[in-house]
Amino acid sequence: MNDNPNDAHHFLDLIKQSRRGKFKIYVGMSAGVGKSYRMLQEAHALLRSGIDVTIGYIETHGRAETHALLEGLPVIPRRKLFYKGKELEEMDVQAILNLRPEIVIVDELAHTNIEGSKNEKRWHDVEEILNAGINVISAVNIQHIESLNEDIKDITGISVSERVPDNVLRQADEVVNIDLTADELIRRLKEGKIYAKEKVATALQNFFQPEKILQLRELALKEVASQVERKIDTEIPRNVQARAERLMCCISSNHEMAKMVIRKTARLATYYNAKWFVLYVQTPKEEMDKIGLAMQRHLINNFKLATEMGAEVLRVKNSNVAHGIMEAAEANKITTLCIGKPHLTLANIIIRTAIFNQLLKKISASNIDLVILS
Repeated sequence: MNDNPNDAHHFLDLIKQSRRGKFKIYVGMSAGVGKSYRMLQEAHALLRSGIDVTIGYIETHGRAETHALLEGLPVIPRRKLFYKGKELEEMDVQAILNLRPEIVIVDELAHTNIEGSKNEKRWHDVEEILNAGINVISAVNIQHIESLNEDIKDITGISVSERVPDNVLRQADEVVNIDLTADELIRRLKEGKIYAKEKVATALQNFFQPEKILQLRELALKEVASQVERKIDTEIPRNVQARAERLMCCISSNHEMAKMVIRKTARLATYYNAKWFVLYVQTPKEEMDKIGLAMQRHLINNFKLATEMGAEVLRVKNSNVAHGIMEAAEANKITTLCIGKPHLTLANIIIRTAIFNQLLKKISASNIDLVILS
């Protein structure tokens, strides 16, 4: 007889997974490609087929073609809230849970909810709806994917504040790309189908430049392709079993470097469909009572970011960083180790080079690949 409580928890997890709603995400390279329009088209098709579908939240942005498609579709009224003296609207999650439609349309997946809402982000709302067994169709632009934040900033010069962890996309049962050529998108913009006429000239000078659109389009196509490949690897059995990749990245208390390393490792993990870890080796001089509150807050925020993106966070104490990394790598059967490119100054070049050389020596004796992230 087996009384292991972990067996019961595992079985409960399997039951919850089977009850979870199905999740479909439309991905676009920018505003105006037609994600909301396509979701409403799909809602009409589902309704004609006798499926109980309703609109939980849609953002038409005043686009006449999109707004016209709302005609004939059941819409859950938005929840009204007062914030800083203004009446604002949010999706009514509780109303969706009470109504329990078979499928709900939820636009603007990256949206940040008004302060005081039950959930901080709309993707949190969607997870709650899915966990209640309701199927969700949603949409997001490529610039809102967390691990692409630095790439988007390089392309557009804009740091996007509203972001969705990669792990949310990895949970999707279906990811669909809504694609347009750069010429088609710019034509739609000039015709006033994306923004009001007075905003067109500014948009053409900034975000809607052909070279920027092409780069964003490439990112969107690659993202959806990698999600499709992941689904194939997961669902179609292969005759030859490839090595199961397990990635681990090492972060320090350097806030910006740590965020970059986490995001780039998340991209690699998505590409390889791999389990991944974020490791922080705490040395005696980095004990919590020896570092400032700001640094502690940055560390906690980076741990939260890593967890949201699907990583397992490991915190170990070791006076020797290289030893701490290798012990964690071996204990977790890591196949690929990711570290940030050392930014060396004259003051710490000797210490950091010594750690790096120790690490190289230990890795060369193992079967672990090393990736240095620029």
